[in-house]
Parts: sequence; structure tokens; C-alpha cells
Amino acid sequence: MSQLQDSFGRKFHYLRMSVTDVCNFKCSYCLPDGYHPDGKPKFLSLNEIENLVSAFSQVGTQKIRITGGEPTLRKDFTDIIRVVADNPRIHTIATTTNGYRLEKHAKEWFDAGLRRINVSVDSLDPKMFYQITGENKFDEVMRGIDAALSAGFERVKINAVLLKGLNDKDLPRFLHWIKNTPIDLRFIELMETGLGREYFEAHHLAGADIKAQLLADGWQLDTPSADDGPAQNFSRSDYQGRIGLIMPYATNFCASCNRLRVSAKGKLHLCLFTESGVDLRDLLQHSSQQAELIERLHGQLAQKKATHYLHQGITGVTQHLASIGG
Repeated sequence: MSQLQDSFGRKFHYLRMSVTDVCNFKCSYCLPDGYHPDGKPKFLSLNEIENLVSAFSQVGTQKIRITGGEPTLRKDFTDIIRVVADNPRIHTIATTTNGYRLEKHAKEWFDAGLRRINVSVDSLDPKMFYQITGENKFDEVMRGIDAALSAGFERVKINAVLLKGLNDKDLPRFLHWIKNTPIDLRFIELMETGLGREYFEAHHLAGADIKAQLLADGWQLDTPSADDGPAQNFSRSDYQGRIGLIMPYATNFCASCNRLRVSAKGKLHLCLFTESGVDLRDLLQHSSQQAELIERLHGQLAQKKATHYLHQGITGVTQHLASIGG
């Protein structure tokens, strides 16, 4: 089967697959009022996930990140990892989590086939962590990160959304942490979502400012790898950890896009800030539907836009980053 490719020549080997919308944190930039179900949602089953992974693997997908909501809230999360790991075409299995179950289950997930893990830690100050996330679980999450490092994961990354007036003073503390700890610290520039312009204007901090500070402090911009996508990574010889910046407002941010998203209810999203999703679920019921599903995927890629329209304030239907595995 031919590689998924859009009309701009971008090839897509990375799938972010949401398995639930549910989250138990109340992060101010994502779910400030907590999760509220719309009726009784029916998320993708193990069988549907297996068929989805199979189809994507046949058209060049080599990396799958299991996302949410909070994906580890699913009781069958370990089984989901195994389903993905059983596909020999998938070379990298990752997840993004708030880390609250990590201390107890890190080794179990590793043994099931999970190899990379991103943990959201928006502040190393327990009080600020609570203010941003709405949960007093800082120590629990940090113990989980230690458990992930001990379990042998190929890569442990820490995600922190930059928030002016909240965690913008945390950079020295983060740098001190990765001096002797082999983790990747990724600062994510706040994006305007359905939360509205007021929150964005109050807390947006330009990633370009952090980049300038890093370069001035002796950090070197690394040569990008195929896995990096739009992330810019920095390293220093005297630090065990690395820093990555995700700056969606940077020039040509979308030029290196290599990922697609499928929501927990089976909709394909060509962009995080898409106007709509394309339903795939009707073609996820039986393995005999693979050819038709692959044909639909190729057809949709032809419609992918060159870039998002965040600069014009167009955020699509994304009400919060959890809705399609942001």
C-alpha cells in the first residue's frame, strides 16, 4: 500500500489515537471546569482499535501515540498497548498522560510494549501545579516519572504548557532538574482554543522568547530527526536532558507536519484545529473493510490544508485540547 501523503508532499507516518475524552484533571488551559460527558459516549473498542491500527500500518504509519483525555483511565489501557504492539509494522508506541497512575503501572505498561511516554507537568512548584491542574497530585506524578525512568522506557518526556503569569518563572527550576536527569523537557506554546481570546491574551507567552533565551544561554539547536515533526530540540553537552519547543505560531510550523489524529469516537482529524472530523467508525467493524478504509484515508489526505489558521484566530471546533487528543 502506498504511503499516506498530502498534496503538498508531506508524508504521514505518525498517528495520535485518542481512546477516551475523559480526564480527571481540570487544567486551566484545557478543561477548567472538568470533564462533562455528552450523554453516554461510546469510545473505540479494542476490535475497532485493532482494525484502525492495521489500516494505518499498511499505509506507512510507524509510530502511534495513545492519547485521551487521560488514556490511562481506560480499564483496558494495557490491552490497548498490547493490541498496538502486536502489529509488526508499528515501530514506536507512545502515550501522553497526566501521570497519576504511572507510579503503580509503569513497569506493566512497559512490559506490554509501551516504549515512550510523555507526562504533563506544568510546574515544579506543587502550589502552582495545583493551581494549573486543579489537582493536588504533584508528588504522586513525580514518583510516577521516577518509576518510568526505572522501568526502562526509551524516552521520557515532560510536557509543560507555557503560561504567562503562572509558570513562566519556572524555567530555572526545570533546567536545574534536567541537568542530571535524562529526560526531554518540552515547552508547548499556548494555543488559542475554544476557551476564548481572553484566556489566550492573558496567558500567552511566545515560544520565540524562550528560544532566544536558550540560545543566549548556550543551548544548541539540534538537527531535526524524522520523529521530531514541528518540535525544535535543543541540547547542551553539560546537561543530560534536552529541551524541545513546540511553537505553533512560528513561521512554517506546519511545513514539517507528519501526524494525523483519530478521536476516541473514530473521527479522522487532519489537523488539531480542524473544522470537522471524518467518520471512520463505519469501516472499523470488520477486517474485511480494510481496503475501503484505506481508500477513504487517501481520499481525505488530498483535502489537507497547507497550514492551520491560528494567526487569524480560527480555532476550528476544538473546545479544549482533550477533545481530539491534543
